[in-house]
Amino acid sequence: MKMIKKLTAGLALALSLIGGVQASSGGIAWDKAPVKTNDLASLQNGAKLFVNYCLNCHSASFMRFNRLKDIGLTEQQIKDNLLFPTDKVGDIMRVSIDPKQAAQWFGANPPDLTLVARSRSGHGGSGADYLYTYLRTYYRDETKPTGWNNLAFPNVGMPNPLWELQGERRPVYEVVEEHGHEEHVFKGWEQVKPGTLTPLQYDQAVGDLVNYLQWMSEPAQNSRVRIGVWVLIFLTCFSFIAWRLNAAYWKDVK
Repeated sequence: MKMIKKLTAGLALALSLIGGVQASSGGIAWDKAPVKTNDLASLQNGAKLFVNYCLNCHSASFMRFNRLKDIGLTEQQIKDNLLFPTDKVGDIMRVSIDPKQAAQWFGANPPDLTLVARSRSGHGGSGADYLYTYLRTYYRDETKPTGWNNLAFPNVGMPNPLWELQGERRPVYEVVEEHGHEEHVFKGWEQVKPGTLTPLQYDQAVGDLVNYLQWMSEPAQNSRVRIGVWVLIFLTCFSFIAWRLNAAYWKDVK
């Protein structure tokens, strides 16, 4: 039963991300995602959430499980906590549902999520900002076939994949009059049913998941930044040496 719930949640997230990429530029402004790809504890928790809620229905075909050693996990920890019985630590993160069956059952093949955090930008934010906002702005809407809607992606076609963690909420609006027209301005949330996490814990969990998705999109990004800093320092020092050497070479030339 637990595996079925995870399978359903993972598929919902996968198909929701398809729709999110295709959504219009409408919706609310995106919140800033707390991305810290050097925070190993956050990345490890995000990896756990990714495996539990995402990997059942869509893959990360450019990522291998053993690459998680880069975020501080040992090979034994990966085997004990993040691998399915049929997986090996050197395997890529394959989807556990057959793609052909997924397309037949649900009308679309869940997308690969390796680069999802880099695939969307807008509203002055990044793909990580979109994912962070999207996964935190689901609410109950009985007028929709699924019973769910989303402020970041209005009229979303999939229910909240993490609803057990978040619980059920509804948005609170304030009616304001502007230029002779009434508008509903979003003011906050009202908790209808509690989830297994508090609102703060849920925001932190989504932040960890998005942080992991951002890291997974380019695992070498921290090394690239460090190397870039040292290259700039070297070029600065070399430029100074070259300048002084040039001055010494030409000082006796009239």
